[in-house]
Order: sequence, then structure tokens, then C-alpha cells
Amino acid sequence: MWSEISYGVLLIATSFLTALAALYVVALRQGASRREARVIADMASEDTVFLFDGRHLVDATPKARGLLALGPQGVSDWNRLSALLTPRFPGFSTEMERLAETGIALLEGANGKEAVRAWWLGGIARIAVLDASPGPDNAITDHQTLSALNSELAILRKVAAHMPALTWQQDPEGKVTWANRAYLKLVGESRPEEDDLTWPLPRLFDTTRPTGMSDDLAPRRISITVPGGEVQWFDCIAIRQNDSAMFFALPADATVYAELSLRNFVQTLSKTFADLPTGLAIFNRSRHLVMFNPALIDLCMLDPAFLAARPTLFSFLDQLREKQMIPEPKNYKSWRQKMTTLEEEAANGVFEENWTLPTGQTYRVTGRPHPDGAVAFLFEDISSEISLTRRFRAELEMSQAVIDSMDEAIAVFSPAGILAISNDAYTDLWHSNPSETLGEIGIHDAVRLWREGAAPSGFWDQAQAFVGNPDEREELRATVTMADGRAVSCRLTTIAGGATLVGFSVAAHLPGEACKPAQHGVAG
Repeated sequence: MWSEISYGVLLIATSFLTALAALYVVALRQGASRREARVIADMASEDTVFLFDGRHLVDATPKARGLLALGPQGVSDWNRLSALLTPRFPGFSTEMERLAETGIALLEGANGKEAVRAWWLGGIARIAVLDASPGPDNAITDHQTLSALNSELAILRKVAAHMPALTWQQDPEGKVTWANRAYLKLVGESRPEEDDLTWPLPRLFDTTRPTGMSDDLAPRRISITVPGGEVQWFDCIAIRQNDSAMFFALPADATVYAELSLRNFVQTLSKTFADLPTGLAIFNRSRHLVMFNPALIDLCMLDPAFLAARPTLFSFLDQLREKQMIPEPKNYKSWRQKMTTLEEEAANGVFEENWTLPTGQTYRVTGRPHPDGAVAFLFEDISSEISLTRRFRAELEMSQAVIDSMDEAIAVFSPAGILAISNDAYTDLWHSNPSETLGEIGIHDAVRLWREGAAPSGFWDQAQAFVGNPDEREELRATVTMADGRAVSCRLTTIAGGATLVGFSVAAHLPGEACKPAQHGVAG
């Protein structure tokens, strides 16, 4: 009986184990079927697949070749693919470089709706671009929408291709993930020894944040030296796009050279102004001092620190008043009004004054308008000039007093025949004061006056011919009779500089000597 029971238990156990084994086999087959179905499904969804042997494209699906055709022209297939996928899949270049070591790589797209799956298969890289969320809603796009998108995309590509500004995109690691045609052209010019561009593209400019600058995307001016030593300048601006940055570089060579030329011109002017004996002060539109030269400090005795602080025009004039470098007014109110007038006249270009200072110096102050509403003041020490003028005037007055004290009527004519000097005796004799006559008095006017005041005589023609004749070196003498009967001795003598001195001496009336003919004698 026990044997029967044992046999029954053994049969039950064997049946149970057989059932378990059958269930396990079924489960394995179902799991394999599901995995196979999943792999088949994955393979079916991989309609964009590339096979690369190194950087050489071995094969690709039709859709993959269509995608590759959208990449930049003139570069290798691998670089074209890198240019297309690097902006969409962060870390693509890094993962592809490590694919031979890792054997497999999976990258999720920046938009979260696509992915890249790559395998390393015995030296061949299999790269598939997948749509992570396929479905009828996003897989089917109406023809009109697709046509509009393609049209806009064509325009944007054309703009990017022909844009004169250099445009490129950098990932968080600073690698260039995309660039337009202008950037690629400059890469080729700056690296002519490289026949084929590699991806990521070379970074031409250092876009790292300068020390002390909080914003690494702040506008800046950058440069690059191309073969031959020529330096090209660009004004660079950038915008942030998630973790990447888009850079735009506009050619700035003309601006840089213009600024350099202006800077050199200003330096030349500054050196010239520094050597000028005339003080210069230029005030901008808001009437703040923007430029001055060392002569201004010396002439006006102002503190350089005060001038360097860019004082206003009225502060500048107040300081001059404190230093007694401006004529002292009777009252401050009238002085301020005068300074306001000074500013207005200088802005109109009509201000010019001589300032006689308490120190005895004399300054000529001139105001001139400058572009953009600025005004410049020139301070010139004319003390020596004024002193010389005063001394010369004193000598002239003394000389005039000397000839005025003479009994002989004197008239001096310039080489051009213009009356230059006469004395009181001349005025009394001919009843005409030349100093009260407007305009110049020529020898013709003087001879006409003499004819009217004297008896007819051929001497006047000789006198007119003598004046201004450089060949006449001998003295011309004659005696004429005035209208009142007085006899007058006349003499004409050439003096220094080609001038002619004419002298008239009134003599006692001598009957029979009404008019003696003109006589020539050696002038002495």
C-alpha cells in the first residue's frame, strides 16, 4: 500500500515539475517573441540609418540620404551629419568619439521628441535617428502646412547663407556646432593648409568672458589675424539659446581704422596744442571743459586738477576772477551778465576782447564756435604787442609834435602817392586839415588843392610827376605865389622808403619874384 502511495506521490510531483517546466518554456518563448517584436518594431522605426566606416559613409537609407543633403556643402559626409545632428542632440560629437569604447550610445534630442541610437559593429558605426513619440497625430502633416514650412525654411537658409555677418553657434563646451557660409569662408581663409573642414568647426574667436565682465554675452570687439599678417576686426554680439549661444560678428575694419585715424589726429592736435603759446579751452554743448593745453595753465595760473575735473564754463570764469585773470567788474551782477553775453557771442563766433589785467598784462580773448554746439576760447598774451604799440604810438605822437612845431608846412607822401603825414603849418597854409578828411588823399587831390590856393604855375605838373617817381633823386625847388600874394618857397625831396617830403616856406613878398622857375638840386 505504501508503494502505491509513494508511486502516486511521485507521479504527482513529476507532473507538477513537468507543468512548471512547460510554463517556463512558454514564458521564455513569449519573452523572446516580445523582445523580437520589440526589436522588429525598433528596426521598423529606424528609417533614418547611416553606416560609417570611420568618417566615410558606407551606406544609408533613402530618408537618411535626404537628411544628409540638407547639410552644409563642400565638406565630408561625416561633417555634414555632425553639422545637422550636433545642434539637435547635445553631446553628439563627444559620444561619437567614444563610440568605439562604449559600443553603444543613446542621445535624446533637445526637444525631447527624437533620439539618436548608435552601435559599434566591428569597426562600422551604425547611427539611427529615431522619432521617440511616433503616432498618427505628429507623423502626418497636411501638404499646405508642409509646403509653407519648406518655403519659410528655404528663405531662412538663403538668409543664413548670404548674410555678410559671421554667424555661428557654440554648445556649453564652447564647440562650434553650426556656422553660416561667411564663417566657413573665413575659416578657409585663415587656415588654407587644411583641405577639408572637420566638425566641430574650428573656433576662430576667443569668446570667453573677459576678467571683470559679468555678462559673457556682452557686446565686444574681437579680431583675427589671417595669413599675411592682416588683422580683421569684428563687432560681436551674442544671444543665449538654452545652454547654447548664438554669435553674430559684423565687420568693423572701417570703424576701427576710422577710430585709429581719429585717435592719431587727436594726438597730433594735442601735441600741437601743447606747443602753442596760446591758451586753449574747449567746452562741449553742456559747457563742460573737455580739452585744454599747458599754455592755458601758464597764462591763467589755474590748478591742473581743477581743469582736469571738467568744470563748467561759469566755474572756469569764476576761477579766473578769483585769480585776478579777468578784468575786475564794478559789480558781480553786471559781470555775470557780461559772461552770459560772452558765451552767446562766442557761440556765434563774434566774441573778441582785450582784457587788461590788474597785473598790467593784456590778454586777447577770442571765442569761436565748434561742431555739435561746442565753443572754444583762445587766450593770448599780447602784453608785449600792446607795449610795442603804445611805444610806437608815443613815438608817432612825438614825431607829430616835432613837425607841428616847425614853421615850414610839411606833407609826406607814400611811394604810392598817398598823403601820410602833414603838420599844423600845412593845415594853416592850405586851409585844409587832412586828418578831418574821410578817405585817402592822393597827390592828384593835393595838387588840385595847391592849384586852387596859388597863382597858375607849371610847377604843379612837375610836382605831381615827382611824387612817387623812384628815379627822381634830385631835390625839386620853386617859388610860387599864393592867392593872397604871399611868396612860398616849395621843395620836394625823396626820403627813405621811396616816400616824398613836400615843404612849403612862406617868404616875405618880393616884387618881381612872383614865381621863380623850378630848380633841381642834389637832395641832401
